[in-house]
Amino acid sequence: MLDDSSRLHRPIEPHAGDLLTRVLLDMRLEGVEYGRCEMREPWALAFPAQRDARFHFVARGEAWLWTPHMEWKHLRAGDAVLLPRGSMHVLASAPDVPAIDIHALARQPVADNLYLLGNGSAAAAVSGAGAQAAPECVMFCGAMRFNLDPLHPLLAMMPEVMHAGALVSRDPAVPVLLEAMEREAEADRIGSCGILARLADVLAASIIRAWVECGCSDSTGWIAAVRRPKLGKVIAAIHADPGRNWDVPSLAAIMGASRSRFAGSFTRIVGETPARYVAKVKMFQARRWIQREGMRVAVAAERLGYDSEASFSRAFKRIMGVPPSALRAGNA
Repeated sequence: MLDDSSRLHRPIEPHAGDLLTRVLLDMRLEGVEYGRCEMREPWALAFPAQRDARFHFVARGEAWLWTPHMEWKHLRAGDAVLLPRGSMHVLASAPDVPAIDIHALARQPVADNLYLLGNGSAAAAVSGAGAQAAPECVMFCGAMRFNLDPLHPLLAMMPEVMHAGALVSRDPAVPVLLEAMEREAEADRIGSCGILARLADVLAASIIRAWVECGCSDSTGWIAAVRRPKLGKVIAAIHADPGRNWDVPSLAAIMGASRSRFAGSFTRIVGETPARYVAKVKMFQARRWIQREGMRVAVAAERLGYDSEASFSRAFKRIMGVPPSALRAGNA
């Protein structure tokens, strides 16, 4: 995210519609574990908390979803959910079924990080052991690792669960996408893992887009900002040029509002002050440059508009919890 230095000093012409596009394009996958789950009632699967994001798509039948932050939610065929931060959750045929850990489920490896999963008779069915009754529920599940830090502002402000109801009817491309994913998962062909990772990438973006477009929830964060074009322009501008000396007057001018009205609206919808948000974007960008690209701390400080390496280092430690020198030393 934000590591394309050729974009850093281009003229800023933010448009509200560009914000979602920028987010979807920048949130790439660096790894994926994909599984087709064929379940026969009764069943319940517990997914422990993890660093990676998770997505689930109900291709056939229905299921119930529970998280510590949400009551049981009914999912029907065509529903998709994305848990951006990999929160602990349970999927079940009914709320009262005792759950088993997903890792205890019978699985048949297809290729690296690709599995067919099932319970009881369904497990025999996916391994080809004789004729079995069709499973009542078929789901496509994946674990994804975004190229953004889980605490990056864009991910941190996402809700715990993003639910895109009836995604198939909302986006006619999804059935084709799922068919392609299933075909790749079942075929022992060169490059299947890479192709599946890219298909899952598109599916995750489709879930995010459908969730935004459905207008459900009054959540805060960048999704709420997308639904408010003037504020969306502000966030797009910040992410397009993190090295700029953004202050309340310049950001308020982009929104076309007074300073007080802009500051109040931004804090209420995004969940933190403009200054805090800008500082976090700068520091996460700096960490990516220093840790992944080996950039010198002084260069990162200069690119992000700091007068000295010392002032940059103080700001970095205040927000990230460690000094930037620790990243260079490989200690963080």
